[in-house]
Amino acid sequence: MGKRKVVSVDQLDIRLVALLNEEPRIGVLECSRRLNVARGTVQARLDRLVARGVIIGFGPEIDPAALGYDVTAFVTLQIRQVSGHEPLADRLGRIPEVLEVHTITGSGDMLCRIVARSNADLQRVIDLIVDLHGVMRTESVIALDTPVPYRTLPLVRAAQR
Repeated sequence: MGKRKVVSVDQLDIRLVALLNEEPRIGVLECSRRLNVARGTVQARLDRLVARGVIIGFGPEIDPAALGYDVTAFVTLQIRQVSGHEPLADRLGRIPEVLEVHTITGSGDMLCRIVARSNADLQRVIDLIVDLHGVMRTESVIALDTPVPYRTLPLVRAAQR
């Protein structure tokens, strides 16, 4: 993640993002009707937000539990830093249960969010991770609940201030 130019958003941008957040399948024409602005304005705003990297995707949000992956865990990796993080990140990305990987500061070097079908399956996934060249040690924390799921809309609203 390199340094990005900070993008300013105004009230219309926030209203548009909020509407898309609440109803991801809504069309541009319906957005323009509900926001009481021209269709071309909505399309231009949407294109600008995408081009500037504020909106980074329109894909469906998937609930891993609905697919049978009821266990979520966060795994901190300590790695041999001989060849850097990139080769290991590529190998981690080939494990379907690894949902995201971050390089971090602190006692570990990388943090992974992973899912598994059960605690026994979690052991299998962790074994896959431990077997990767460059991984020295792992430490896992199992999530019991998600009282605040991943969200960005409050951040978009706060960015205007």
